[in-house]
Amino acid sequence: MSEPDQTRRFPVAPLLRWGALCLLAGLTLTGYLNGWHEALSLSGLIRHREALSTYVSGNRLEAMALFALAYAAVVAMSFPGGVLLTVAAGAMFGWWMGGLVAVTGATVGATLVFLIARSSLGTVLARRAGPFVRKLSDGFRRDAASYLLFLRLTPVFPFWLVNIAPALFQVPLGIYVLTTAIGILPGTFAFAMVGSGFDSVIAAQEALDPGCAARGDCKVSLMALLTPQLVTALVAMGLVALLPVVLRLWRRRRAGGGAEE
Repeated sequence: MSEPDQTRRFPVAPLLRWGALCLLAGLTLTGYLNGWHEALSLSGLIRHREALSTYVSGNRLEAMALFALAYAAVVAMSFPGGVLLTVAAGAMFGWWMGGLVAVTGATVGATLVFLIARSSLGTVLARRAGPFVRKLSDGFRRDAASYLLFLRLTPVFPFWLVNIAPALFQVPLGIYVLTTAIGILPGTFAFAMVGSGFDSVIAAQEALDPGCAARGDCKVSLMALLTPQLVTALVAMGLVALLPVVLRLWRRRRAGGGAEE
C-alpha cells in the first residue's frame, strides 16, 4: 500500500500564504503593544543626530543598507513615521543618496505587504467576488498604472491602504513595483532635501534655545514641512497621471454616442 499523499493532507501553499499573513500581523501587533513605533520620534532624531552622523561617516554603505532594511520593516508593519524616516535619510546621507535609500526601503516594504496580501486575501476575494467586484477589479487592472501613480503621488491616501488595495484587485507585480517606486519619488526627494538641511535648522534652534538638541525638544514641526505648495504640486502630478484614464473614457463615450446617431 502506497503512503498517503502528504501534499493533500497538509496543503503547503495555503499554509505558507496564510502563515506569512499571520506572521506579519503578529509582528505588527507586537510592535504596537511594545511601543516599537514610538522609537520613530523627532526628538530621538534630534538627540542622536551627532551619533548617527559619526556612525555613517565610518560605515556609509553598511548604514545605508541597515537604514533601507529598517525603512522596509517600518512600512511592512504599517508603522507611522515615513516622513520622519525620509527626513532622517536626507540628514544622514544627503538628499540624493538619502532619497534613493528611502525609495528603496519603502518600495521593498510595500512590495512585501502587497505579495502577502495578494496571495492570501486577494486570492480569497478573487474566488468569492460577485459580478460588481469582478468588474471593478478588471477596471482597476486595466488602468492600474494610472490609478496607482495617482494614489502614490497624492499625499492624501494612507500609505498602508495603497499597499493593500492593489493586492485585492490582483494587480501585476511589475506594475505595482514600478508605480510605487516612481510615484513616491517626488515626495521622498522633497523631504530628503529638507533633511539635508536638518543640521542648520537645529543649529538655528540651538541659538535661540541652548541645549534643546541634547534634550530633543527643539521646536521643529514635520507637518510644517508639508507646505501647501508641495501638496498642490503632488496633487497636480497625481491628476496628470489620471489623464490616460479620462481620455479613454471620453473616447469610449464619444464612440458610443457616434454609434447611436
